[in-house]
Amino acid sequence: MAKSKRRGAGEGLVRERKDGRWEGRLSLGWENGQRKLKYFFGRTQGEVLEKLLAARAEHSHGLLVTSKSQTLGTFIDEWLESTLKPRAKPRAFESFSTIARLHLKPALGAIALQKLSPQHVQRFLNEKSEKLSPQTVSNIKTVLRSALAQALKWGVVSRNVAALVDAPRIPRRQVVPFDAAQANRLLEAASGSRYEAVYELALKLGMRRSELLGLRWADVDLDGRTLRVAQSMQRVSTGSKVKGKKTALVATEVKTDSSRRTIALPDSVVKALKAHRVRHAQERLAAGSAWRDCGLVFTNPTGRATEPIVLHRNYKTILKKAWLPVTMRFHDLRHSAASLLLAQGVAPKMIADLLGHSRIGITMDLYSHILPAMRRDTADAMDQILGRG
Repeated sequence: MAKSKRRGAGEGLVRERKDGRWEGRLSLGWENGQRKLKYFFGRTQGEVLEKLLAARAEHSHGLLVTSKSQTLGTFIDEWLESTLKPRAKPRAFESFSTIARLHLKPALGAIALQKLSPQHVQRFLNEKSEKLSPQTVSNIKTVLRSALAQALKWGVVSRNVAALVDAPRIPRRQVVPFDAAQANRLLEAASGSRYEAVYELALKLGMRRSELLGLRWADVDLDGRTLRVAQSMQRVSTGSKVKGKKTALVATEVKTDSSRRTIALPDSVVKALKAHRVRHAQERLAAGSAWRDCGLVFTNPTGRATEPIVLHRNYKTILKKAWLPVTMRFHDLRHSAASLLLAQGVAPKMIADLLGHSRIGITMDLYSHILPAMRRDTADAMDQILGRG
């Protein structure tokens, strides 16, 4: 008859089997109404007891909250819903979920979480690099690394294997902003249009498109000549799929803490906003009962939020009217603001604050092409101050 040794509640059970080996059993709790057990085997009672005690210690620290059979796919699903969704912005959650659904789960989802190795991940990224851009592959790695970082924090895995592999190098995009003459031509082409103030703010304040579309009148102080960047407007998936994927314009908090900022307004921007407010009031009167006030500065003719695609099309029209390259992105207006200010000798720290960069290094990395001319101006300025020749 097999002998058994019972231990205290939660400590497990050790017994001798009919085949002469010893077996240990540890309860991992209950899941979906069923008790989860983990088994250990050895040639001696002492060997099994050692394994059982080690496993019980791991369990007390959360290392055995999930069994070895849990796959990466099921963990990612849990991580997305229970951890990322409550704290991430809708656009970020949608992006991470899409990457998990299209790339991570089909290729790696069936692998047991605790058996995922750096070799698995490196081969996967190499295969993706043959078909996708370096930026996309890097984004895929970011999602996997974030999920495994949570698994490591919870003690489900002993290391983050995604942090041990290499993603393809992302070529730095050469920023070619508008010069002063081109910027003036764009503003001239936009003069009198319903989005004239948009281009004034984009070129002179370096605001992002999403920040402009999310700007509220409550955030604008024309008397104090300031505005506050506090929210952005983005189109995100609603999660429903009736006749295709449904999306909605959603106002969210700005990208980072540093993006939440107060900006001093030049007189020309104050003038443009005052003219826009008059135009806005006229549109409200014309719309009558169809007007739906959402409190935004830049709306469609019935007071609702402006669609990003509508502004995109208007921007391309303005570029053509100004005889400027239509390949220039709206975001390049933000780059142009920074470059023009740097060229005028404005301190990089002030520009970083204007743009909402978290670190001045970001500003300098993006606009390093301006530095050679600034260095020459600095050298010439020192000669003017202390030159004796």
